[in-house]
Amino acid sequence: MNEKKNMQPETMQNQQAEHIKHDSGHGNHAVTHRRARTAKDAKGTIKRLFSYLGKYKLRFTLVIIFVIISSVVTAISSTFIQSLIDDYITPLVTQNNPDLAGLAYYIIQILIIFLIGAFAGYMYQRLMVVVSQGIQKRIRDDMFEHMQKLPIRYFDTHTHGDIMSHYTNDVDTLRQMLSQSIPMILSSSITIIAVFIAMLSISIWLTLVVVAFCVIIFATIGFIAGKSGKYFLKQQQSLGVVNGYIEEMINGQKVVKVFCHEEKAKEQFDVVNEDLRINAAKANTFANILMPIMNNLGFILYVIIAIVGGALGIAGVINPTITGIGVMTLGGIAAFLQLSRSFVNPLAQVSGQINFIVMALAGAERIFELMDEKVEGNTGEVNLARVRIEEDGTMTECEERTGHWAWKVPQEDGSIEMVPMEGRITMEHVDFGYVEDKQVLFDINLFAEPGQKVAFVGATGAGKTTITNLLNRFYDIQGGSITYDGIDIGRIAKPSLRRSMGVVLQDVNLFTGTVMENIRYGRLDATDEECIHAAKLANADGFIRMLPDGYNTVLSGDGSGLSQGQRQLISIARAAVADPPVMVLDEATSSIDTRTEAIVQRGMDALMAGRTVFVIAHRLSTIQNADVIMVLDHGHIIERGDHERLLEKKGTYYQLYTGASELE
Repeated sequence: MNEKKNMQPETMQNQQAEHIKHDSGHGNHAVTHRRARTAKDAKGTIKRLFSYLGKYKLRFTLVIIFVIISSVVTAISSTFIQSLIDDYITPLVTQNNPDLAGLAYYIIQILIIFLIGAFAGYMYQRLMVVVSQGIQKRIRDDMFEHMQKLPIRYFDTHTHGDIMSHYTNDVDTLRQMLSQSIPMILSSSITIIAVFIAMLSISIWLTLVVVAFCVIIFATIGFIAGKSGKYFLKQQQSLGVVNGYIEEMINGQKVVKVFCHEEKAKEQFDVVNEDLRINAAKANTFANILMPIMNNLGFILYVIIAIVGGALGIAGVINPTITGIGVMTLGGIAAFLQLSRSFVNPLAQVSGQINFIVMALAGAERIFELMDEKVEGNTGEVNLARVRIEEDGTMTECEERTGHWAWKVPQEDGSIEMVPMEGRITMEHVDFGYVEDKQVLFDINLFAEPGQKVAFVGATGAGKTTITNLLNRFYDIQGGSITYDGIDIGRIAKPSLRRSMGVVLQDVNLFTGTVMENIRYGRLDATDEECIHAAKLANADGFIRMLPDGYNTVLSGDGSGLSQGQRQLISIARAAVADPPVMVLDEATSSIDTRTEAIVQRGMDALMAGRTVFVIAHRLSTIQNADVIMVLDHGHIIERGDHERLLEKKGTYYQLYTGASELE
């Protein structure tokens, strides 16, 4: 019986299903497609991502400086060992009364340099946290701001979970890359360069041994990183499936319990959870063994250098360096052994971050895809304005609330004509389809005079909600015309058009905040008295005052503490406080019991008095007093007239009213 499902417009769910690509990362095809695009556009994605560093140029420059200092200290610290052994310790061993002042002074120098390195490491880590969190905030702000400008079509064709994943999973991958991967790669890269130069300053022969051994290291890294990267992507896919399944079960927990589906739900969860376990185990197995393998390779290199260095020293082979030629000393061998450890560890750290960077770039591309979605343009030059009616009948634009509105219509000569907003709406020969090659409305004609109540009746998918979506310009028509007070709605700016219409939807959305704030959502400058008056009009005042804090009761979880009927009454009060000249009621009383409906209907009648009203209803009792009732079937208006005339025709409406047939 629900006119809409999953908050999608009627008929769109079936007709657009094959056109909607769910790109949330839960399916293999979606991930493969996105990964291919990431490889192709990685350069542009990186460039765009780092454009967010503009505000943090100074901090990021300081990060680089501190990283360089920290890395250089790491590299030169090993060279201290050579000087410490060759220049201080070895000479002191041969002295009968050694003077330790020089040694103590040198150790103090080393300590100061180490403290500088530690301070630099602390500062770049701290600054990078500020930079990464600031960039994340800007990205979330930009995403949310852009999302507010997207057309309803976007939200109709993307699941809530997919959109939310941009703010959670995708942004989180950026957090890890910005706060951990980039600083680590930057630090490791500089360390590798500095250590390599330091090794050349000690022994070119031993450096060549390290370079030759790097072939084995890089082959090992390539094999393990390739395996772990593949399974990390599968892990993300499985994680998305598990999260989606859990969210689905939480939302449908009542249905699960009503139909005793607990055991089946657990079985299905075990399947998806086991798939996640397998992929996560494989991904982390390869990732976790990388460092131990690299450490063992480092130990092997350590032994090789010790053997080769010792042999060169014992044989007295000439030892060339970038600073000159000498012989291999004990201090040189000890320093080079330490440098070899400082060379291998950064290589492992860099390789371990590659997978996270690849996933972060994929997440960044998804974020930028959302930001690149075409926004809903404020198309239209006609705007709405508050006016004051002078004694001679002329209208003057003003800021204060007067209860009078007018359309500001630009003329060809540059002047502005003020057209009174009355609520006269016409649709002539309107055709429309959500998908270009599948039409859902055919030659729709209607004429709603100010103050008239127009009702739409028909089975689910007949096109009722689609018509109201066109009135709000959530979608634009493909043929025909719609006019509002004689003005083509294509000329009216969308914010002005929607401000002139109050809408009560079948699916109620309440926001975290007090009851008063939720009612005031309809008009932010409404006073408490106006909000209370609107609640009384909708017959919501009684139950609101029985809440723990009355109108100041804080609602959370979309008003989960209220019944569906109470939530609907608040939404009606929210529309009432907006006080628009045109009202659209989409199954507004569908969640209210028949006894309450009779009471609310009187309030609704008072709310609708003097307004042009469009009503979508399954309960025919709620529309008997409509001025015009239109019966729709598969996008066609097959009957029109008031209640009495339609009964006299004894057509479809008569069959529905008498129970000969039912709405489905």
